[in-house]
Amino acid sequence: MKYYSTNKQTPFASLEEAVVKGLAGDKGLYMPERIVKLDEDTIGNMKNQSFHEIACTVAQAFFGEDIDAGTLNEIVKDTLSFETPVVHVDDNIYSLELFHGPTLAFKDVGGRFMARLLGYFIKKEGLKQVNVLVATSGDTGSAVANGFLGVPGIHVYVLYPKGKVSPIQECQFTTLGQNITALEIDGTFDDCQALVKSAFMDDELNRHMKLTSANSINVARFLPQSFYYFNAYAQLDKIGKADELVVSVPSGNFGNITAGLFANRMGLPIKRFIAANNRNDVFLEYLKTGTYTPRPSVATIANAMDVGDPSNFARILDLFGKNGNPHQEISRLISGYRFTDEEIAVTMKQVYTKTGYLLDPHGACGYQALIENKLAPGETGVFLETAHPAKFKGTVDSILEADIEIPAKLKAFMQGTKQSIELKKDFEGFKSYLMKQ
Repeated sequence: MKYYSTNKQTPFASLEEAVVKGLAGDKGLYMPERIVKLDEDTIGNMKNQSFHEIACTVAQAFFGEDIDAGTLNEIVKDTLSFETPVVHVDDNIYSLELFHGPTLAFKDVGGRFMARLLGYFIKKEGLKQVNVLVATSGDTGSAVANGFLGVPGIHVYVLYPKGKVSPIQECQFTTLGQNITALEIDGTFDDCQALVKSAFMDDELNRHMKLTSANSINVARFLPQSFYYFNAYAQLDKIGKADELVVSVPSGNFGNITAGLFANRMGLPIKRFIAANNRNDVFLEYLKTGTYTPRPSVATIANAMDVGDPSNFARILDLFGKNGNPHQEISRLISGYRFTDEEIAVTMKQVYTKTGYLLDPHGACGYQALIENKLAPGETGVFLETAHPAKFKGTVDSILEADIEIPAKLKAFMQGTKQSIELKKDFEGFKSYLMKQ
């Protein structure tokens, strides 16, 4: 399988080149040259399979031309040491719980898969060291850091906005040490992401060290997230609830919903998608106006979605731009909603009082979007609950007037000592630091 840039200004790349480079030379994002479609019988039989078996089928469609089946199976098996269950919440609405991995966030799937795939290529090609740059608004940093922890030949630099991630999220990537370095940037997530992209474009820096990214701009990070869409469908199909499926995705950098769109192109019968935004609603504005206008992000209680210029919007445009008017095609399949902090808090409180289900601020956006959308008779709504509520304990406790329990996995992170390096948001200072490494 070959991979092309969304900007169409560089030659096609192999899977290995796309994974190791992360970002194309023309600043575009890599896309597979084609999407393999699974037949109806294959998808229909998934209700009889384990998550691992389902993921192997999907991974084979994406990566099977470049990696032998045995190796790919082992990578998938090592990635999926946990489940992503579908849980009934209320009426015809279900939660796809993606927080049962090591860092209790949905990005554990993509982070762990990429770590193992990149490790495979490093060993295969005998590369000395690859340096992973990852910008995080909360959960990406912890998932990537823990996925790559101790992997030979890889050093990870996690860039995060100072004071804009939850204390528990911060613990998950600043206390690890070893081959993980946390860089505390005096700015926003967008500033962190801009530093990562600028680093890839700097010739001197790239001569000094081999760089790649583990943000969802990397194909090895976002594509595996399609695994749990298939798994969710299989679970709902088993109970007869998959025929009219509406999926609501809390959306920040748009890697997660892009993976869902890829699953849909592969034949997964999702009727439509909802992109649930917090106050950072540039995608919703695009749906309404047809004009994409990125702007600086604003801080919200759903901090992992505080993105004002979502990178994966380029992939969505490319995916739908082949058949004429992308705005028209996108609007036909995806609707959008935005919620303020106050609205998110009301949703969390109401759902907890009525059903006893604990929503985190991001999942609350996904749930409320289904309510606002008013599901039609026969439709089943699924929202992605992307992180365990305890990762935002202060916020959740305050809203619910409760004292929610912290899982043992999170408590273990909180015992460590913070290790981080503070940097300004200017690229020259960031480059100077990396040139000394």
